Amino acid sequence: MSGRTFLDTNVPVYAADESPAEKRKHDIAIGVLSGKSDDLVVSTQVLQEFYVTVTRKLREPLAEERAAAAARGLASLAVVGIDKPLVLAAMDTSRHAHVSLWDALIIEAARDAGCERVLTEDLSHGQVIRGVRVENPFQAPAV
Repeated sequence: MSGRTFLDTNVPVYAADESPAEKRKHDIAIGVLSGKSDDLVVSTQVLQEFYVTVTRKLREPLAEERAAAAARGLASLAVVGIDKPLVLAAMDTSRHAHVSLWDALIIEAARDAGCERVLTEDLSHGQVIRGVRVENPFQAPAV
């Protein structure tokens, strides 16, 4: 593996969410996105989900123009296209790992890009699926 990191949709969404209720997650997401961009990867799925989420699901949605500009910024990272082989692989991963098809698509896109980890809050922190380690960057450190 290359040390590359795949970003699930929630990371850039929290970076765009400036609501006081999400300040801690916002700051963490900004830190992640401020890292070495050559090592960060997203997929066409993430770009689509990001746009829909920030324009429709945030407490204070972004204007469509601002959301599109932010999605274009994400698209400057390495982007994995979701195609037929990836969908078919994700169906198998979904069944075998007992995760949703959407989460399996994230895992398969990460594998396709040679990522060693996926940053997400949607799967179990520390879990390894098909050789990709799941890390929740928003998880509070153990005390």
